[in-house]
Amino acid sequence: MPVIRAIFWDVGGVLLTNAWDREQRMKALENFHLDDEEFHDRHEMVVSSLERGKITLDEYLDRTIFYRSRPFNRDAFKEFMFSLSQPVPGVLRLAQSLADSHRYLMGTINNESRELNLYRIEKYGLRKIFRLFLSSCFVGFRKPERDIYRLALETTQFAAEECCFIDDRALNLELGAKLGMKTIEMQTLGQLKKELATIGVNP
Repeated sequence: MPVIRAIFWDVGGVLLTNAWDREQRMKALENFHLDDEEFHDRHEMVVSSLERGKITLDEYLDRTIFYRSRPFNRDAFKEFMFSLSQPVPGVLRLAQSLADSHRYLMGTINNESRELNLYRIEKYGLRKIFRLFLSSCFVGFRKPERDIYRLALETTQFAAEECCFIDDRALNLELGAKLGMKTIEMQTLGQLKKELATIGVNP
C-alpha cells in the first residue's frame, strides 16, 4: 500500500461548520425575515461567481439582499454570516496533531467565498495546520470539477496514490477517487480516525 504523504481536507462540514450552505442561509433568512424563494433565485445566479472569487462578498450582497432598501444594514448581515462558523468538535485537534507529526503535507480543498474563507482561516488558526489552501475563491475552480483535484496533485507533485482527500459529500470525492486519491467521506470523528488508520495515517 502506498504511503500517504499529503492529506487534503474539506473545510465546511469537516473541520468547521459550513460557511454559507443552505442551513446557514436559511438561518440568516429567518433571522432577517427575508423571503426564501426570492433570495434563492438570486443566490443561485451569482453563487458560482462568489465562490470562484469573481465577485466580492459585498457585490454578492448587493445582488441578493441589498438590491432594495432593508430595515437592517450590511454590517449587521455580514456579522451574522460570520457568526455561523463554528468548529466541528475534535476534528481541528486531529488535524493539528497530524500536522505536528511532520509526516504529511496538510492542505485544504474547499468551495468558499474569499471573505468567509479568510475569516475562517484567521479565526480558527488554520495557517498553523495547513501549508496549502486550494480554495475555490483563490484558484477559480470549484469541487467537484476535475481541475481543482488536478491542481492539488500538480502543485504538490505527489502521486495520487500518496494523497488522501477528506470531504463530507460523496459527490466531491468521486473525481478524486477516479484520479487515484484515497478518499474518506467524513461522518463522525471516530469514523474518520478509524478510516485514516486503515490507510496508515496516524498522529
